[in-house]
Amino acid sequence: MAERTPWKFLDDYRGKYFSGEWPTLPELFRISASRYPDRACFTVYEPDRVTLTYAEALARIERLAAFLASEGVRKGDKITVTGKNSPEWAVAYLAALFAGAVVVPVDYQIKIEEIQAIVKASDSVAAFVDEEKYDALDPAKLGLRARWSLSRKKAGYCYDLEPKAGATAIDPAKEADLAAIMFTSGTTGTPKGVMLSHSNLVSDCFLAQGNMTIYHTDVFYALLPIHHSYTMLAVFIEAISVGAEIVFGQRLVTKAILKDLKEAKVTMFLGVPLLFNKVLDGIMKGLKDKGALVYGLIRFLMVVSGFIKKVFKVNPGKKMFGAVLDKASLRTIRICISGGGPLAPSVFKMYNELGIDFVQGYGLTETSPIIALNPTEAYIETSVGKVLPGMEMKIIDPEADGRGEIVVKGPMVMRGYYKNEEATRESFRDGWLLTGDIGYLDQANYLYLTGRAKNLIVTEGGKNVYPEEIENRFQLFSEIEQVLVRGYQLDKKQKSEGIEACLYPSKDWFDQSAAKTGKAYSADAIEDHLRKVVDQVNAGMLPYQRINKVTILSEPLEMTTTKKVKRFVAAV
Repeated sequence: MAERTPWKFLDDYRGKYFSGEWPTLPELFRISASRYPDRACFTVYEPDRVTLTYAEALARIERLAAFLASEGVRKGDKITVTGKNSPEWAVAYLAALFAGAVVVPVDYQIKIEEIQAIVKASDSVAAFVDEEKYDALDPAKLGLRARWSLSRKKAGYCYDLEPKAGATAIDPAKEADLAAIMFTSGTTGTPKGVMLSHSNLVSDCFLAQGNMTIYHTDVFYALLPIHHSYTMLAVFIEAISVGAEIVFGQRLVTKAILKDLKEAKVTMFLGVPLLFNKVLDGIMKGLKDKGALVYGLIRFLMVVSGFIKKVFKVNPGKKMFGAVLDKASLRTIRICISGGGPLAPSVFKMYNELGIDFVQGYGLTETSPIIALNPTEAYIETSVGKVLPGMEMKIIDPEADGRGEIVVKGPMVMRGYYKNEEATRESFRDGWLLTGDIGYLDQANYLYLTGRAKNLIVTEGGKNVYPEEIENRFQLFSEIEQVLVRGYQLDKKQKSEGIEACLYPSKDWFDQSAAKTGKAYSADAIEDHLRKVVDQVNAGMLPYQRINKVTILSEPLEMTTTKKVKRFVAAV
């Protein structure tokens, strides 16, 4: 496959809109606004459609940036932005960058004490805040010069702010300057501020397009929290880089999502495994309700469709299963991308069989975040993607089977952790970023992810087991809402571990099943059913990978805002 260079068009704007290798994010937005001024840019349904074109968005961003400058915001100052996905969030984020400042996007769903800690740790001078947290984030207590609102319901609404009389010159950021500090803890650990420059984010945006073509006619759906590096880059920055439309999802509720997808005619749908598993589960339940004969026929046709798509590079699924996709509000979807965690290959395969170009990628906040992405025309279900052009990846300290820690170099790799030189030093070895993830590369430079090094289980026989590989096998069992696999101590002297599965049952699944049979499930019956699921999973695994302890949870596990289970310490 010939290497794509979709960033070549930037050559026409170099010297006019920017200088250097990559434009800054403000320069990139200005380029898109000049190319597609009347194209829809930011859209939300409240419940009626409200849209800003690129020209309108640029005018609001520049006015707000001028206001910030007139309020004393200077190049390098930190500005916190926290709130639900919305056009206001996007305008505030870009206005901070247009003013030469550094944006600090913060998860609005975390506790107020955590937000306050991040505001202080980031040295923010001001904040844009949604109405829910507006009153709690008192500028005087946080040492902020100002606090403005992302909601019309509070004073200082960002769209109403006007610059003071007398122009204040803005010293714009350069390509190598800091653009954002992303505070992240992943599923474990203390939050650290990842420092990403304009060139980190913009280079990653375009190099990812080397593995996937996107168009100005695409409609991206921003459903996951946009403060997160995955949504920020793969939806927000990717869309504005080509002049595409962004539709902001307001609620992570299936009915609302399906309504948005259909009304907005979304073409680019990005999500996490949990979301795609739920959508697929709904589709397959609908097919099963049509009876065993119809279901069997459709599954056979799906296999045929997938074979044709894979071998002949022709996609018959959209026509074959048009009615099914219509009902699931997926008819207009051009590409689905799963990120934020490994997806079961069986799920990946079934979406492609239905006629959707479904791929997955891989990355870290520390890498802006994308470093591997499956090309739609050459995807591999078991791979998390092909390494992006323009970056280097290798496996260090490999085991006999080639699996080892993934390390990377490239223009998208972070500048380090904010005010944490020790953590920065520990994250690099000889100039290579240590990802902490275990995997292997094939000869075509496709990456296969095994798990996190810190989650490794060493069994009694000395075998290495990665819990993520086992957890993936539970993804299509709808009766289990959450699964966490971890090691527990078998022998303190030998330091050997057994494998435990912590399962939280799906109340909806058992309620629906009980409604059909007329017989409610007791706690013992639920446990018995889930143990049978574990037996099925074990049957498909090597002996040393098999689960030998099952714990049924009475309360759900805590999750991150990208719907990953937060891991807890190994059992003793």
